[in-house]
Amino acid sequence: MPRVALLLLLLLPACSGMPATREADRAHIAGRTWVITGASSGIGRGVAERAGALGANVVLAARRAEALEEVAGVIRASGGQALVVPTDVSDANAVEALAHAAERRFGRIDVWLNNAGVASIGRFEEIPVAEHARTVAVNLTGVIHGTHAALRRFRAQGFGVLMNTASVESYVPLAYHASYAATKHGIRGLDNALRQEMRLAGLRERVRLVTIMPWTVDTPFWGNAANRTGRQPTGPLMDSARDVADAIVWAGVHAHAGEFAVGAKALGATVAAQLAPGPAAAFSAGVIHRMQMEDAPPAPNTAGNLFAPSPERSRVEGGYR
Repeated sequence: MPRVALLLLLLLPACSGMPATREADRAHIAGRTWVITGASSGIGRGVAERAGALGANVVLAARRAEALEEVAGVIRASGGQALVVPTDVSDANAVEALAHAAERRFGRIDVWLNNAGVASIGRFEEIPVAEHARTVAVNLTGVIHGTHAALRRFRAQGFGVLMNTASVESYVPLAYHASYAATKHGIRGLDNALRQEMRLAGLRERVRLVTIMPWTVDTPFWGNAANRTGRQPTGPLMDSARDVADAIVWAGVHAHAGEFAVGAKALGATVAAQLAPGPAAAFSAGVIHRMQMEDAPPAPNTAGNLFAPSPERSRVEGGYR
């Protein structure tokens, strides 16, 4: 069995296919209201722009109002509607206010994507404990806040799609990503429990809860992450952020309740982790150690965007591939 897992991992460079939305999907997206956290850059911005281009009402949430206004301009120019609601997802009251703002403007919420995420990269004990705590506050507590706001409304109206962005690291945690990996495991556990609650309430298919499981993605995340390694943060075989974002929009229309591995690389990694978790983790650890701690170019230590928004230009693709 370990040989099968190793073979899957070695074949990952040849695997990249993932679903994409088509013009026919417009009928299922136009006029629906999508709430997207982490919408100022990366995957969140890509989802917002794609859903907006297909006619969605898009509610944009992140800390940077000016970056959100830029995304809103792109959406309006493509024919969608956009509402900007600056939000720190670690604040439960702010997330509830986000939901109220969406309802006031568009009447109801159809799709909610919890996508905001941060990280501090380095040896666990060399990262300040405040950075670990902030990673948990945004990545996991923020998802709990958004999930709580969305599910209450979806239960009341009897339908809705909730998508929570986890990661392949929910199955294969990477060395030097300890707190980040912990939050992604937490999201997967949260969603698995909630799907059972939905099943017991007879709502599992009417209120679809989809756990998004991307592979490593080329977004501004790598430049924005807190970094205690002394080297530029990096990851293996990155997927295109726009391709991943398009696949997530597709999942909002087509995916069944459950886990959605975004592309063949993500699927291969999760299967390998289930077939042979020990060898898969050891293989991944060796790869990330070489890339991050030996081969990456020098870079200064920084708290990144953990405690204050990044001043970097808002964009979907990171340019790190």
